[in-house]
Amino acid sequence: MSTATRSVPFSFGRLGIVAGNTFLEAVRQKLFNFLLLLAVALVASAQLFREFNFGSSELKFIADFGFGAMVFFGSTLTIAATAQLFFSEIENRTALTLLAKPIWRTEFIFGKLLGVFAVVGVFCALTTGLLLALIYNRETALMDANPEAFEAGRLIHYGDLLMMGVLQWLKFGVLAAITLLVASFSNTNLYTVVMGFFMLVICHLQYLARDAYSHVTALPLRLLVQGLGYVFPNFQVFNLADQIGIGQAIDPLVFVRVGGYALTYIVVFGALAVYSFSQREI
Repeated sequence: MSTATRSVPFSFGRLGIVAGNTFLEAVRQKLFNFLLLLAVALVASAQLFREFNFGSSELKFIADFGFGAMVFFGSTLTIAATAQLFFSEIENRTALTLLAKPIWRTEFIFGKLLGVFAVVGVFCALTTGLLLALIYNRETALMDANPEAFEAGRLIHYGDLLMMGVLQWLKFGVLAAITLLVASFSNTNLYTVVMGFFMLVICHLQYLARDAYSHVTALPLRLLVQGLGYVFPNFQVFNLADQIGIGQAIDPLVFVRVGGYALTYIVVFGALAVYSFSQREI
């Protein structure tokens, strides 16, 4: 904490200003618009690929295809935007100017995190809305063509699609916090981006290692793997789309628990990023 910040209390207003500027800077970048257009185009084309459903229902295939595109482009956007927005402040020396003023490094880090969180929120809202409209339109056409198959009503629970969009947003928030932690001690943008994707793979696959080592006889090794399972969040818990398209609904209690799981990791990794950044000489 600098001498200047000791004289002022923590302010959510300054944090909000940093978040707002980060958001505006992100949406002006070509990367955001490019990835958003690609994601929208791929989600919109899901209906064209429905013949390649590999035996699953057509509506489920469209949902899986759309959320797959959202996860791929959303993860890329989250990692690239977080690293680029952080290092642009460092390389342009604007961070030095900003932190010379009475502003806490906590406000700076969480402002950056909230700004990126807002950007991926816009991304998730647009792609989820488009996917919802596509599925609703296709299900309506199927009901008109084959009404006896829908005697019990619509198969899709559209509230579940919204919950899936929110969960993906929260998962991207966890990924942004992890990437920001890496950026807080990294010297280059490239290293942060590479490590961000590396962490993304670990978080998606860590459950395999935990399952594989859950029955080993060596207690230290088993405890080590279980401990690492808590250090790295399990991104598989955000995948609740298996029920979509087969007439089953997502349990709201599970949705709340997964949301709390994500928010906990966002706060913890954000706090670690603040501590790491406070030890850094700019």
